[in-house]
Parts: sequence; C-alpha cells; structure tokens
Amino acid sequence: MRNYQDLLVWEKAHRLTLSVYKGTRSFPNEERFGLTSQMRRSCASIPANLAEGCGRRSDGEMGRFVQIAMGSGAELSYHFRLARDLEFLTSDEYVRLDSDLSEIMRMLSSLSQKLKGALKAVRKSS
Repeated sequence: MRNYQDLLVWEKAHRLTLSVYKGTRSFPNEERFGLTSQMRRSCASIPANLAEGCGRRSDGEMGRFVQIAMGSGAELSYHFRLARDLEFLTSDEYVRLDSDLSEIMRMLSSLSQKLKGALKAVRKSS
C-alpha cells in the first residue's frame, strides 16, 4: 500500500481539481447539472482513482486505476475544449488548464509504464 499524497502526479491533479471547481463557478446556472458537473467529476476522478489505486495490494491493481485516471483526463480534455468553444472559458484559461492537464497525462503515462515494468519483473522472477 502506498500513500497517494506522496505522488507528485496526485498533488498536481488535486491542484487542477481545485482550479476547475473555482473556474466553473462562473459558468451559467443552467450548466450546473451539465458541463459544470461533468468537468468537476471527471477532474476529481483523476486524483480519486490514484488514491484508490494506492490503497490496493498490487502494482497491477494500481496500474488499472492509473488507466482509469487517464480515461478521466481524456474526458476532461474534451470538456475543456467544449467550455472554450461555448465561451465559458477564455482562451487564456483554456490554455492554462489544458497545459496543466497535459502535464498530468504525461505523468500518468510514465507511472503506468513504470508499474507495467515492475509487474513484468515480478512475473519473470516467479
């Protein structure tokens, strides 16, 4: 079992979630149960899945939750684009949020690869 708070990618994903919550406060009220909710849920899913994966027993299980977090990140990327195109986000806000998300996605990909490598090494030694 790992401590999720020790993961830099978790910290960055948590900070992005806080930014998304703050940024969506200004969205139109009619989007409260639409895009606002979708963005908040998909963003919060990234650090939440990392936390859940850290509570599992194996690298394989952790890797599965990292993959789920990556799926949530891909969904969030689309939500950012939609919010920009609907003019709920300014171009500057979009660039900042998308850049932060891209960094998190690269880190998740790297973590996934490390976990796969560790899992292969364990299988070879068995």
